[in-house]
Amino acid sequence: MSKKRILILIPARFASTRFPGKPLALISGISMIQRVLVNCSRTQAPGIEFDSYVVTDDSRVEEHIKSFSPNVVRVDDEVISGTLRIQLAYERFFKDKNYDLVINVQGDEPLLDSVDLANLAQFHLKSSFDLTTLVKKKMKFEEDFLDSNKVKVAMSEDTGTAFYFSRAGIPFKRDLNADFKNDYWFLHIGVYSYRPIALTKFSIHPETRLENLEKLEQLRALEIGLTIGAHQTESFVIGVDCPEDIKKVEEVLNGRK
Repeated sequence: MSKKRILILIPARFASTRFPGKPLALISGISMIQRVLVNCSRTQAPGIEFDSYVVTDDSRVEEHIKSFSPNVVRVDDEVISGTLRIQLAYERFFKDKNYDLVINVQGDEPLLDSVDLANLAQFHLKSSFDLTTLVKKKMKFEEDFLDSNKVKVAMSEDTGTAFYFSRAGIPFKRDLNADFKNDYWFLHIGVYSYRPIALTKFSIHPETRLENLEKLEQLRALEIGLTIGAHQTESFVIGVDCPEDIKKVEEVLNGRK
């Protein structure tokens, strides 16, 4: 049986509003984008071949990547999201290479482990979902559950089907007097694995109402009829949204040594 082929694409935009130059920010002496690419390049699974590339619109990021790896492509088009950037990269550089899945890994996830990517790919290949993503079970209903920057998922643990994503606290617990000690919710981790046809269908469709209301792209997928599978991870992941997050990531990395 021939190997499955999976393409990991990492959008890396230099002109971040909250953190300009973020891909080149140093984390314990190594750039964030280098950490992400190296982590992705380590992904392995039986019967699967993985290729990892950075997709950027900036010559500084491109030159930096080329200083240690040839795996970078340029997409200079003005687009509103990293998803659209990787879709253009796929169409222009990789469409004829017969990849079974395209995984979108954000360039600001330096703690994302290659094991999680391998597990996500295997979960997706064994399923009928159009796209899949990662989630983490959380036991505490305090700050994160009420934080609109933390995206929550309503899903079935039996089938792995994701029903809805929200910045609000979901699922809503009607019995406010109930003991929360043994209850839990699911935090969304923004890594997406697409079947190529689903990536194209998603990208050519205009923004939808729910997507616009919550400012969550994955709601477009649900609104246009694509199915999303959710795979659980136990990993500790911190996305870098602002310069202050660099120190948090360094503390985690130092703790792993």
